[in-house]
Amino acid sequence: MAGCGSALCGCCPRCCGERESRTPEELTILGETLEEEDEILPRKDYESLDYDRCINDPYLEVLESMDNKKARRYEAVKWVMVFAIGVCTGLVGLFVDFFVRLFTQLKFQIVQNSVEECTEKGCLALSLLELLGFNMTFVFLASLLVLIQPVAAGSGIPEIKCYLNGVKVPGVVRLRTVVCKAMGVLFSVAGGLFVGKEGPMIHSGAVVGAGLPQFQSISLRKIQFNLPYFRSDRDKRDFVSAGAAAGVAAAFGAPIGGTLFSLEEGSSFWNQGLTWKVLFCSMAATFTLNFFRSGIQFGSWGSFQLPGLLNFGEFKCSESDKKCHLWTAVDLGFFILMGIVGGLLGATFNCLNKRLAKYRMRNVHPKPKLVRVLESLLVTLTTTVVVFVASMVLGECRQMSSTSHSGNGTLNLQSMSEDVNSSIKTFFCPNETYNDMATLFFNPQESAILQLFHQDGTFSPVTLSLFFLLYFLLSCWTYGISVPSGLFVPSLLCGAAFGRLVANLLKSYIGLDHIYSGTFALIGAAAFLGGVVRMTISLTVILIESTNEITYGLPIMITLMVAKWTGDFFNKGIYDIHVNLRGVPLLEWETEVEMDKLRASDIMEPNLTYVYPHTRIQSLVSILRTTVHHAFPVVTENRGNEREFMKGNQLISNNIKFKAGSACSKSSILTRAGEQRKRSQSMKSYPSSELRNMCDEHITTEEPAEKEDLLQQMLERRYTPYPNLYPDQSPSEEWTMEERFRPLTFHGMILRSQLVTLLVRGVCYSESQSSASQPRLSHAEMLEDYPRYPDIHDLDLTLLNPRMIVDVTPYMNPSPFAVSPNTHVSQVFNLFRTMGLRHLPVVNAVGEIVGIITRHNLTHEFLQARLRQHYQTI
Repeated sequence: MAGCGSALCGCCPRCCGERESRTPEELTILGETLEEEDEILPRKDYESLDYDRCINDPYLEVLESMDNKKARRYEAVKWVMVFAIGVCTGLVGLFVDFFVRLFTQLKFQIVQNSVEECTEKGCLALSLLELLGFNMTFVFLASLLVLIQPVAAGSGIPEIKCYLNGVKVPGVVRLRTVVCKAMGVLFSVAGGLFVGKEGPMIHSGAVVGAGLPQFQSISLRKIQFNLPYFRSDRDKRDFVSAGAAAGVAAAFGAPIGGTLFSLEEGSSFWNQGLTWKVLFCSMAATFTLNFFRSGIQFGSWGSFQLPGLLNFGEFKCSESDKKCHLWTAVDLGFFILMGIVGGLLGATFNCLNKRLAKYRMRNVHPKPKLVRVLESLLVTLTTTVVVFVASMVLGECRQMSSTSHSGNGTLNLQSMSEDVNSSIKTFFCPNETYNDMATLFFNPQESAILQLFHQDGTFSPVTLSLFFLLYFLLSCWTYGISVPSGLFVPSLLCGAAFGRLVANLLKSYIGLDHIYSGTFALIGAAAFLGGVVRMTISLTVILIESTNEITYGLPIMITLMVAKWTGDFFNKGIYDIHVNLRGVPLLEWETEVEMDKLRASDIMEPNLTYVYPHTRIQSLVSILRTTVHHAFPVVTENRGNEREFMKGNQLISNNIKFKAGSACSKSSILTRAGEQRKRSQSMKSYPSSELRNMCDEHITTEEPAEKEDLLQQMLERRYTPYPNLYPDQSPSEEWTMEERFRPLTFHGMILRSQLVTLLVRGVCYSESQSSASQPRLSHAEMLEDYPRYPDIHDLDLTLLNPRMIVDVTPYMNPSPFAVSPNTHVSQVFNLFRTMGLRHLPVVNAVGEIVGIITRHNLTHEFLQARLRQHYQTI
């Protein structure tokens, strides 16, 4: 089998060249450098999910016993699970939102009272210390939770995107992860960091989707239910898609946007049934969260007033202003320009964050874990000091309008609807005035967004500019530290300040008094967020659902498209950048056009490790313990069939072509790998002994008088029983080239997990018996240990007789997807990605396997390297 690890195995050093096998560190030592984009190459230790069904004998037995009643029961259970995932995701969002509000209100109330008292007494340093104490305590707790489960850091969207793309990221969907993520993000947000809780909600929903249908947990080993359903990567990834969509729906109150998010950002396989289930799950999450939040905050259970964690409020003009419109056709020109600027700002944000991430990978992550906690505390210290000083020094005191003063220094703004009840701050300002900078900094981020969207009062252009600059830099520095953190809300707030600044400038200097500032703030938020994450379809629908205003559909869509096109000119989206930095072999939607110059034979791995249909236990154990491959071709040798394909003076076998006369005298012949990769390369690597035997056989063989139909021969051999050939022999690293590249007839694929299960359960027979005496395992028994099968190195196999033979044919997949060596790369790519494959055999016209393709062979970096080799050959 090709590759190094389940995910995927790419080229060995002798196949790819010495330079390509060196790490960036080795190249640095040798004085060589790589281009910027090639510094981080896809790692081979990531495993792939296997979305394709293994249609073996146990699976067929299940199908034969499946009647309409059982099928309906299975479908009903799946719908129940989808509903339960949505409800649980909504409850996770409720938990996070409740405690974030509780801790934030407690912190701001104490600090507010202290600021008011110390403004008169001159002890503002004490207020700063109180704020620092709260923030650093909360962030310290969040960092400790990440130390317990490192994969809980960040938003989790890159990891879930990888999972939906077919890559298994270790620990990403474990129960411990969702606990650390949910608790960590509430401490991060309450600690005053410029992070959001919406991104981690997507990760939390995905974990709920992965774990709930399994009814078992490795973290809580006592939770074990023998549920016979959903014991495959196929079902698990479908539920993860539903959970991720439910997380988006709970975060923004956007069930349709959540469904489109799962489709756009991840899942490579999609169908109509999955769409309906994902939408149902999103609806369940939205209404669960809406029901409980409305009841807790307003006391009106069943009123459904708060659909998501983040609500944009109602956009409408004042009834007294007859000339006001939400937006006009003339405004579209400004929106396009804002999209361009948003794309530039997003590209700058991504570039800076990428450099910070690389610096952390080189200088922070290799050091003791305590250094990561110290970095988080340093960011918290800096953020707190900047927020406090900026509010005290840089804020302007502006006149209030239509407000009433409350005893604690907070003024409740009479907003245009009951849903938008924001507060403004009077810090360091005299009576009847408010501090516009403190109003933005000393409020929860959601309240600050509502201020920018709906506040009738004004923010000075200087305040908006300084706020945007400080928030841009600090949020860029914050994203990537070792705390659970989201990026949606900081990007929206930063972009809203940019949009409100544009509106103020247009009103003040151009005289466009008719424009609605809230619309420009919304478009600015969309432009900046689109420039950072580069999402189009799902983000458009999410923003429309959040505003509850369908008329914003066109300007939001145009702005996001322009922002994405502008940003893509410079770099990738922030999530794609972090995926590449982790070295995850992510497959894009399609390959570049020039990749069609390559064929399957150019990118496949020809050096195979395989098993026979009937193999001794000692051979299987040796293969499993000396390789890390996760699937093996099941083959038989067809040396006896070579004579049937002798045509004239040319021998055709396993795609090796040579002239019998001249090739024998010159001792130059192609190996299968060399012939598939380079048709015109010299024939030096194939062993002369193989050539001599085949040539002698050809010379002494007389061609039959009547030529049989080749297709008929192949069909007849197709249905012959699997021969019990050489059970004592197994593939070995000590094999010669002649033994390694012998002609192999392909019969199917067997997974490592299946072989380990057969060994653990003693499925074998002795030489004196027939293979029919071998014990049979059911489909449920084969999947009993899913998803964590035993490791071959941890098993005690001393009780097994190494001379016993295992018949793998009932358990292998006899009809996996396969391609011809001449298949274009675009066709290989589309088949592999669309069907969610893990291994793709390359089989020639006579049924011989000549190589195998895995995810690593289809990554952009690998294809680029092969294309360069192709050009060099030409």
